[in-house]
Amino acid sequence: MKIVLLDDEALALKYMEHQLRQIAEIEDIKKFTDPQEFRAYMREAKEEPGLVFLDIHLPEVNGVELAEQLLEHRPGLNIVFVTAYDDYAIKAFELNALDYIMKPVSTERLTKTLERIQERMQEVRPDVLPSGQSIRMQLFQQVLIESGSGQWSPLRWRTTRAQELFLYLLQHRGQPVRKSVLVELMWPDYEPNRAYAQLYTAIYHIRKTLEPYGDAFTIVNATDSYILHVEHVRLDVEEWEQFVLQEQSVTTATIETYEETMALYKGDYLQEYEYWWAESERHRLKLLWIRTSIRMAEWYVDNSQKEKAVVLYLDICHRHPLAEEAHFALMKLYAAANNHLSVHRQYRWLTTILQEELGEEPSPYITEWYTQWRQDNEA
Repeated sequence: MKIVLLDDEALALKYMEHQLRQIAEIEDIKKFTDPQEFRAYMREAKEEPGLVFLDIHLPEVNGVELAEQLLEHRPGLNIVFVTAYDDYAIKAFELNALDYIMKPVSTERLTKTLERIQERMQEVRPDVLPSGQSIRMQLFQQVLIESGSGQWSPLRWRTTRAQELFLYLLQHRGQPVRKSVLVELMWPDYEPNRAYAQLYTAIYHIRKTLEPYGDAFTIVNATDSYILHVEHVRLDVEEWEQFVLQEQSVTTATIETYEETMALYKGDYLQEYEYWWAESERHRLKLLWIRTSIRMAEWYVDNSQKEKAVVLYLDICHRHPLAEEAHFALMKLYAAANNHLSVHRQYRWLTTILQEELGEEPSPYITEWYTQWRQDNEA
C-alpha cells in the first residue's frame, strides 16, 4: 500500500510514519508539511495512493475542502482525516460521517482504521453499466437508479443531508450553484466556519457515493460554486417532459406513445422527499401531467373509449383532488351513462375537498350544471 501524509507538524508526520510501519507492510510513504507541495504531488502523481491521511487544521486551507477537491480528480481516493480537536470532530463531522482519527494517534485506533479501509477497498461495488452507456434514473415518486443488471435500487447515502444536497444539485444540473446559497439552504443555523465544513463534508460523501458510476455524475468545484454535470444518464423527468412539451396531437397513431410515456409519471416529482425547494418544480410538472392527462381523456371520450376516460379522470382526482376539470368531466360521463348515484357522489367529493382545503365552493359553472341536471332528473 502506498500512503501519503499531510500535516503541518514535522514531528507528527514522523510519529505517524513510525506507527504505520509497525502495523502494516507499507510500500511507500510520502510526507508533506506544505499543502501546496502536497496538492502539486497529488495532481502530478501517475499512480494513485492507496490511502491519504490529512490533518484537518492546516495553514490557510481547510483539510476537508482540500479532500473534496482531490476527489474531484481522483474519486477513488481513500482519505482519513486527522484532528487534535475532539469537539471539532464531533460537531463538524458528526462523528461517523467521515473516517477520522484523533491525535495523539494510538496504534490500536490506527490498526482499526487500516482494517476498515481495506474492507472498503474489497467491497463489491454496485453493478453499473460500462462507461459510456446510459444509466436510467427515476425521480418521479422516489429516487431510484438502474444497475448494469437492470435492477432498480436507491442510492445509499451516509447522511440525509448529503442526499438532499445531491438532489438539489441534480435539480440544477449543468448550472453553477453558489456555495453560499447551499450553506444558507442546508445549514442556516450554523456559524459560517462550521456550515462550510458541513458543506465540504457532504460534497465529500456525494463524490464517494457516486464513485461507482464513473463519469455519469461529475461535480466541478469552481471558485465559489459547484456544478453537477450529468452524462449518459436517462432521467425519467427529462424524457417525460421533453415528450409532453412537444404537444403532439393525440391521435390513433400517437395514443400508444402517450400511454407509454405517461406511465413514467409514477408519482409526483420527488414525492417521497419533503424538500420545500422542490415544491415549485413539483407543482410545475404536476400541472403538465394534469393538462396532458385531460387531453388524453378527452380523446378517449371522442373515440368511444369512455371506460379508459373514466379511469384516467379518476386517477387525476385521486392524485390531485383539487383538479375541478377532472371532477366535472366525470360528472358528465356518469350523467351520460344514467349513473345518478355517481354524479351525486362526485359532486359531494369535489365540494368537500374544496371546503376542507380552500374554504371555497365549486366553480359557478359546475354548480349551475349540477343544479340543472338534478332538477331535470327529479322532474
